[in-house]
Amino acid sequence: MKQRARITRHTPPTSTSGTPRSALRPRPTKAAAAVLLIAGIAATAACSAQPDTTGKEPAPNGKSGHAESGAAPAHSPAGGSAAGKRGFTLAASGDVLPHSSIIRKANEDAGGDGYDFAPMLAGAKPVIRKADLAICHMETVYGANGDYSGYPSFKSPPQVARALRTTGYDACSTASNHTLDDGSAGVRRTLDALDKAGIKHAGSARTAAEDKTPAWLRAGDAKVAQLAYTYGTNGYPLPKGKPWSVDLIDRGKIIADARAARKAGADVVVVSLHWGSEWQDAPDRRQLRLGKQLTASRTGGRPDIDLILGTHAHVPQAYEKVNGTWVIYGMGDQIAGDMINHEGAHDPRGNQGTIGRFTFAPPARPGARWEVKKAEFLPMWFDTDPGRVVNLNTALDRGADVSAVRDRIRRVVLSRGAGKDGLVMGK
Repeated sequence: MKQRARITRHTPPTSTSGTPRSALRPRPTKAAAAVLLIAGIAATAACSAQPDTTGKEPAPNGKSGHAESGAAPAHSPAGGSAAGKRGFTLAASGDVLPHSSIIRKANEDAGGDGYDFAPMLAGAKPVIRKADLAICHMETVYGANGDYSGYPSFKSPPQVARALRTTGYDACSTASNHTLDDGSAGVRRTLDALDKAGIKHAGSARTAAEDKTPAWLRAGDAKVAQLAYTYGTNGYPLPKGKPWSVDLIDRGKIIADARAARKAGADVVVVSLHWGSEWQDAPDRRQLRLGKQLTASRTGGRPDIDLILGTHAHVPQAYEKVNGTWVIYGMGDQIAGDMINHEGAHDPRGNQGTIGRFTFAPPARPGARWEVKKAEFLPMWFDTDPGRVVNLNTALDRGADVSAVRDRIRRVVLSRGAGKDGLVMGK
């Protein structure tokens, strides 16, 4: 029988008050054939993950997208404009939420000595590494010296950061309702670990100066700025004298920050939002209203924001093109333990998610925006039995009986008409 785990469970984000909590119950048994096949797929992927359990710095991810350093990107599959600029692909995924069961699995994958999260993410690695720029959502903060915990106050092993880099991520949003689970010390440890792993971050900060700076990245010939915000912090107050520790959602501030990033040279501005109502497939009214407001904001006729990436709902939500800009209302969970919904029942949607992939092309004329020429979603699943991320289309190609899960995710993602605007399911 499985160990019980704990999950995050919150009321809709109408305030930053404390939230109800419940214990996880064992999940129902899957069909044996599907489990064996998915486990085999995950194991095969894990063999190619090159997991890092030594504590050494990970090798460069070999992609053309990278943290802003002035180096010229190696290549881009996205083509270029008449002016010779190269486009790029951006991939983004949902919540990394290490419950206690996930931490135990990482210890097991490390042979009982330390923690190795890379095998869990191996199923996403082919997609993430192929993208010029890849963005994750690191929902929890990191602990230290074995002081790690799951729900309700998360402190994850810092080895998560190395695994994210090994998988191919370039940057992560760090603004969530769990950002202050261990106060400013947790924020500092988390950002220190991400820095050490070579991953940029946005949404939380160690200093006031850091809070004023987006995550600067480069992909193709574009300079990309990432900003990140959360609806609240589960009732934890902002640390005394450090109101900049985490960025809260405020329409005026988001627009001002986006305009400042553009003025500082950003060709593409990406905004990560931890928002919405948990366990709700459809975006709520606040998401819809804020999405319209942010995408309508323009300076000199050019949109201030080029892409919105949503997290928090724990279930996949719709993609939609709003005012000419793509919005992902919710990407679902990428890594999480078995999930219990607000009715107290095991809900398999809590381990379903998507990767959004967008191909940006350079502007046709000076001063115009970088346009998304291709928009894709990839249906994903975290199989908690072996503890592995599974690309559902890859699994189907290999004969796994997961079409019902894949098709449900597709229906949700396309539920607001994104297919008419060109969104397609990728592999």
